[in-house]
Amino acid sequence: MLTFRCARVAARLGVAATLSVIAWTSVYADDRAVGGCIGSRVSVNCAVRWGEAGDPYVRLVPQPTDEVEKAHAAERDRKWEGRCRPLIAQDRYGVPRYQYAAPGCEFGVIE
Repeated sequence: MLTFRCARVAARLGVAATLSVIAWTSVYADDRAVGGCIGSRVSVNCAVRWGEAGDPYVRLVPQPTDEVEKAHAAERDRKWEGRCRPLIAQDRYGVPRYQYAAPGCEFGVIE
């Protein structure tokens, strides 16, 4: 017979075991699972997050495929650099930041 305290310990161990199985087995080879539990004598809380491996803030931009697209991309870059004149300077905290000569350059505005 399980007492209330034993039931809590068993539930905690069951949740931790389930999370460890989820974290170490993945449906796809390029996925990642991150999880953990935190709690006290009275309660426990567990969470797992899974998704594609890699930095979620990095977006891959498709590169030009043929010579015409490459020429258009080079012309856009040349116009942007001519208008914006990007410069890297350190702010007061020593963090390197981009500075531009024209408004909207941080968003890729050409004209």
